[in-house]
Amino acid sequence: MVRKRVTRLYRHPLIQRISWHLKRIGKNLDPHFFIALLSGLVVIVAVAALAVMLIEKERSFSGFGETFYWAITTVMGQGDASHVTTWGGWVVSWLLVLFGVGIVATITGALLGFVIDFLLKEGQGMGASGYTDHIVICGWNATARSLVEELRSDDYNHKVVVLHDVDRNPADGDIYFVRGDATKVADLERAGIEHAAAAIICPADASDEADMRSILVVLAIESVAPQVRTVAEVNNPNHADHFKRADVDELLITAKLTAHLLARTSLYPGLTDLVTDLVSGGDGSELYRVALPDPYIGLTIDELSARMRSEHSATLLAVSRNGTTHLNPPTGFVLQSGDNAVVVAESLGTLAPLVHLPAFETPG
Repeated sequence: MVRKRVTRLYRHPLIQRISWHLKRIGKNLDPHFFIALLSGLVVIVAVAALAVMLIEKERSFSGFGETFYWAITTVMGQGDASHVTTWGGWVVSWLLVLFGVGIVATITGALLGFVIDFLLKEGQGMGASGYTDHIVICGWNATARSLVEELRSDDYNHKVVVLHDVDRNPADGDIYFVRGDATKVADLERAGIEHAAAAIICPADASDEADMRSILVVLAIESVAPQVRTVAEVNNPNHADHFKRADVDELLITAKLTAHLLARTSLYPGLTDLVTDLVSGGDGSELYRVALPDPYIGLTIDELSARMRSEHSATLLAVSRNGTTHLNPPTGFVLQSGDNAVVVAESLGTLAPLVHLPAFETPG
């Protein structure tokens, strides 16, 4: 139990960030400097305690312990001035204050410098996230801004890290910011890509060059953390094959999606509002994917739809099976073990006790 608590404490994001900065500073710092300071402080305290004991105290282990404690508190600025009563003791006390307090001040200054450096680097996006099972947003645009607002909603509990090469955090608030180049492994590692649940790649603009850079980002992520689910926004539909060759998991071709939606809206008025409300989490229209427990196995699609409506006030849209989404399956479709249901519901609470599966988790 204690070991688990210690492990959990060590894995805390703040502890991970402090550890990362200590390693960074340690690469450019000579540890012998601090070792010499600490050793010198111990020697000065011990010599002072021994001198006071020999001059005016009882010469015993208990006497040495008493004077040693006095010497330590004197160095810390809390010593008892009445502990020494002779000229010899006063001289030792003055020398102890002169040298001991000076060494303590030097060590304190070094620690304070580390704290200031930590705060400055964190504010400038030069730290490391320390998160696990989080979402990394590589790049920044209008889509990324809307995405962050969506992920801030109550139903999403995953931490978000923005990796982008700008001077200040573009997301603000509680979103952790890492300043860097998403095509560089070192910067991806600072964003915690190896322990992330998903990475979303957003092009900086609508140009073909932005798509090419996004492909490089996908390749960089796949080389470091192939297990991480990658989702990329694509400007040019002609580049989709290149993204697939880079092993991207999901593609969002903005222009193609917009064209299809506009075409359907021209035929069916109001469709745009419906789709927008559906994907943006409007009242009573949040998308969820839930695991289907054993009692649901063997049901037909119509029976599942009826139970979702009666038990959870949810509307069934599709069934995911072995990585394939079956949208509007036929009446004879029978549920199997490992199937997941994609539904529209008011909130997670109405779906209890069904287990909600994050959108970036592989179905089945």
